[in-house]
Amino acid sequence: MLPVVQISLDLTNLDEALATAALARRAGVDWLEAGTPLILAEGLHGVRALRERFPGVPIVADLKTMDGGYLEAEMMARAGATHVVVMARAHEETLKCVVKAGRDCGVKVMGDNLGCPDMIAGAKWIEDLGCDYVIHHIGYDERRGIAAAGRRMPSPLDQLREVVAAVRVPVQAVGGLTTEQAIRTPEYGAPLVVLGAPLAIDDAAFKTAGGGLEDKLRYICERVHAYGDVPVGGRR
Repeated sequence: MLPVVQISLDLTNLDEALATAALARRAGVDWLEAGTPLILAEGLHGVRALRERFPGVPIVADLKTMDGGYLEAEMMARAGATHVVVMARAHEETLKCVVKAGRDCGVKVMGDNLGCPDMIAGAKWIEDLGCDYVIHHIGYDERRGIAAAGRRMPSPLDQLREVVAAVRVPVQAVGGLTTEQAIRTPEYGAPLVVLGAPLAIDDAAFKTAGGGLEDKLRYICERVHAYGDVPVGGRR
């Protein structure tokens, strides 16, 4: 699979999200993510606005669904999302409902292993229940809490190779990656590269990051896209 660069629009203002999305597309970003803060602030209107402004561009709705799976996925699909996110720690029936909605509505389902006691088992569970992608995710609060306690901040790279080897579907690594770490995720077998906080979004203010963001995104996109094909399907 050729690598894909996705920007996580974890913003609370729609105009800012649309402007940041336009900047990202100019820089070469492939997929747009309506981040959870944007969905909380703007809901379906935010996804519709992204779809209207960027026809033909894949849009991930980061719902982090825990219940009401079919309805949530169906609503976002009708608003223009092409991908929806369900949590591995939701009830089994919720994952099954989101997967069914994905099949019925023509959207892909991304299962997120955030908070799983065993992240590798969580990734397998996501795949076994029919999700099209695995999101290997170290959460915002977890990272900040551990760092505040003076301990090493965990990274999704810590177990990324093991997660990739455990499943046959494409994997995405999320959670506090640096520029060079994000660029290297295809080396670990994860072709879906996500740029969120702190690379593209100020993780303290949930505002678009400054400091020449468009040039930074262009650099990352050029490096990632130059990687070439990433084999998918390490599970045996």
